[in-house]
Amino acid sequence: MPEAFELQEHESVLEVTLCRGKANTITAEDSRQLNRMWEGFRDNATQRFAILTGKGEKFFSAGWDLKNVAESGEVSDSDYGSGGFGGLNHPRNLYKPIICAVNGIACGGGFEMMLGCDIIVAEEHSTFALPEINVGVLPDCGVVKLRRRIPYHVAVELMMTGRWMDAQEAKHWGLVNHVVPQGEGLVKAREIADQLEAGPPLLYPAIKQVLRMTETISEKRKPVWRGK
Repeated sequence: MPEAFELQEHESVLEVTLCRGKANTITAEDSRQLNRMWEGFRDNATQRFAILTGKGEKFFSAGWDLKNVAESGEVSDSDYGSGGFGGLNHPRNLYKPIICAVNGIACGGGFEMMLGCDIIVAEEHSTFALPEINVGVLPDCGVVKLRRRIPYHVAVELMMTGRWMDAQEAKHWGLVNHVVPQGEGLVKAREIADQLEAGPPLLYPAIKQVLRMTETISEKRKPVWRGK
């Protein structure tokens, strides 16, 4: 049984709750397990959507488990799994919609996992940061994805200063889709999943695949088209 996350199935929806310690942190081994879990979700025909959230009211996820780093000597370039840290940085062929319900602090790797989701709901007390600059680590996924989500200069400032952004500012820049009262993030995420459930099942993966392909084209990388 994984220590870092809990799973619940509600018909076609898989709910993933990060739960290691008080800050829902993730070790390299946790990340590899999350990668395997997301691969299982990808290959499970009955699971069409996923919701990612954190346990408790204070943290969504603080990302990399620095306490474990101090105790085990785990390094920043560890093997996190084929999809990168938490399994959502660059997942392979994962075209199912993933909704994120941010219920508190989302920083470092937790912020980057959020960026790997498709629709983001943030509770009003949520805050966001990429503080890796303070420990001399490059926010790998942030460098690639954040500049596509919000204006370039805002993204650069966040990464170069490590400053915090609150939920309302995140909504202003389009980083999150919805801001809801504290305690209602998962409720809103489930409402969105229900709405998607009533829609055409084949179009959601098609939308994600085309969006991924347009990203590769904009980066002048040759796209690999898949007919499924």
